[in-house]
Amino acid sequence: MNYPGTELELFAEATNWKRYFASKLRPFVRGRVLDVGCGMGVNANYLVGPTVSSYTFLEPDLQLLAHVPDHIDASLKKMSEMVHGTLDKLEGRQFDTILYVDVVEHIEQGPDELDRAYSLLAPGGHLLVLVPAYQFLYSKFDEEVGHVKRYNKEQMRSELPRWARPVSLYYLDSMGVLLSLANKFLLHQARPTRSQIRFWDRCMIPISRIMDKMLIHKAGRSLIAVVQKPPAAQKL
Repeated sequence: MNYPGTELELFAEATNWKRYFASKLRPFVRGRVLDVGCGMGVNANYLVGPTVSSYTFLEPDLQLLAHVPDHIDASLKKMSEMVHGTLDKLEGRQFDTILYVDVVEHIEQGPDELDRAYSLLAPGGHLLVLVPAYQFLYSKFDEEVGHVKRYNKEQMRSELPRWARPVSLYYLDSMGVLLSLANKFLLHQARPTRSQIRFWDRCMIPISRIMDKMLIHKAGRSLIAVVQKPPAAQKL
């Protein structure tokens, strides 16, 4: 499988954005971690903390997976493994944290995918999902990079595993909504330029950090979902 998008290298430079969303996810990233659709692995260094014991990079695009060692710290390399394929390759294993960072929006059968991931969670483990928000923002860019759709809270709730225990569901990057609207209705770009990525990351993300708090995370370009498998592993 080859990933259709070309934006991964551009967004690898969005360090402020990665620090921002990672700060929200990192408290739940612990134990045995599975990073589904990891791409080139550029998010891992931002997400790993002292409570992580192992890190599995899972990616169906072999060319992207081959770049993972170039983007992770030496300490992470020592406790990581790279798996080429999908969740089927990991059947029978368990993880304490499963990550889907900008991945679920590429999958036609999102609920089935998340149900399979949930089956790999150890009791008490967390499933962490980051997706682009609001279908009305769907643009040529989304089409170009293979997004099936964008999400609001209700849609995300409907696709999360029904036996999961909800922890949090909220939006990030309120200022990014304005930029996405500008692209959809004015620029009509299928791919942002490097200078546009830098402007968003360096100028708008710091403002979003402030505005998101003021808006109580009620709006944003991205949506975060965190759910937990009950410690007793019982269907409630």
